[in-house]
Amino acid sequence: MASEIRDIKLAESGHRKIEWVKRNCDLLRTLEEEFSKTKPFAGKKVCLSVHLEAKTAYLCKVLAAGGADMYVTGSNPLSTQDDVAAALVDDGLEVHAWYGATDDEYESHIRNTLMNGPNIIIDDGGDLVNMVHSEMPELIPNIIGGCEETTTGIIRLEAMNKAGALKFPMVRVNNADCKHLFDNRYGTGQSVWDGINRTTNLIVAGKIVVVAGYGWCGKGTAMRAKGLGARVIVTEIDPIKAIEAVMDGFDVMPMNKAAALGDFFVTVTGCDKVIDEEDFAVMKDGAILCNAGHFDCEIDMAGLRQIAVESREMRNNIIGYKLPTGQWIYILGEGRLVNLACGDGHPAEIMDMSFAIQALSAKYLVEHGSELTEKLIDVPVEVDKDVATRKLKFMGKEIDVLTPEQEKYLNSYAL
Repeated sequence: MASEIRDIKLAESGHRKIEWVKRNCDLLRTLEEEFSKTKPFAGKKVCLSVHLEAKTAYLCKVLAAGGADMYVTGSNPLSTQDDVAAALVDDGLEVHAWYGATDDEYESHIRNTLMNGPNIIIDDGGDLVNMVHSEMPELIPNIIGGCEETTTGIIRLEAMNKAGALKFPMVRVNNADCKHLFDNRYGTGQSVWDGINRTTNLIVAGKIVVVAGYGWCGKGTAMRAKGLGARVIVTEIDPIKAIEAVMDGFDVMPMNKAAALGDFFVTVTGCDKVIDEEDFAVMKDGAILCNAGHFDCEIDMAGLRQIAVESREMRNNIIGYKLPTGQWIYILGEGRLVNLACGDGHPAEIMDMSFAIQALSAKYLVEHGSELTEKLIDVPVEVDKDVATRKLKFMGKEIDVLTPEQEKYLNSYAL
């Protein structure tokens, strides 16, 4: 099938972005060299749905260097960069994605990507896996397995698995230590505030920031807000995470109390309607809201549009909504992922680790997929440690190694 992109003439700009990423992704560059020689994906079709920007594009090129036939789409209508999509097509990959796709166009791009009949799926949020199971079950016999990038996608997979609906193995890439400890915390923390700052051009210091959710992404978002000089409030449903937030130096309260206090709000929960009509009603005039969870449902945009008496584009990627009480509330990136809808996503060095985990997990599926009995599996420990070991080397760091006597001591119960 022919690619579906905005404009192939944008390819030159996309190539420059991908080249910059390549220069700053030591792990992926090494894997590209290895895969070019060993061709672990020879004869395999890989369908990928990940935020289509330069770092994802380089992952696609690494897999293609390993012999994969790549079929690529985005995982969010506002995160696709059209010049990057054009560059991939210019390099011979099939791409179905463009920035600002409607819901129907987005679904069509997912469907057309899958029509190629994947052997391996690389997903970000679960849209490929969901469509295969709900609309295209005839593809399942040829699917070896897949890899899931995000917390939200894993939540969907776990629900499917619990219901007995998941029909092929999926690797929980997000659960790997070299993914969530760095990507979710440091990647999200930096890229969320990059997106907010470049979009609003407002100071954070001295403001009150409300972070909804204190998982790894919430931890990073709160940490960076504190570093920028904000007073941070965390909202949570988990008492253990709430205690952790308190001991990390943050205030904790329910959203219905925090709503009246915040200047900036960032949702990072993976849940629905975390900020709703009751919360909007008590917010300050000029409150700024954004979302860093995968789907655009954490802020109740439908409810906000319904109660607003006026809406207006205030600045690129900022829509203002005037409430009946007179105050204005500002939404960044239409409530979609602020770090990608309003920025370039996570730093290249962070995604170098995450995408190395993706590439090596896909390789593991090709080599061991027929042996797997569970439908949800973790990234093998040896893969996680291999990525960490390589990354440390590129960072110019060394660590200690146990002596034989120390290994004996640690493995003995007779001390």
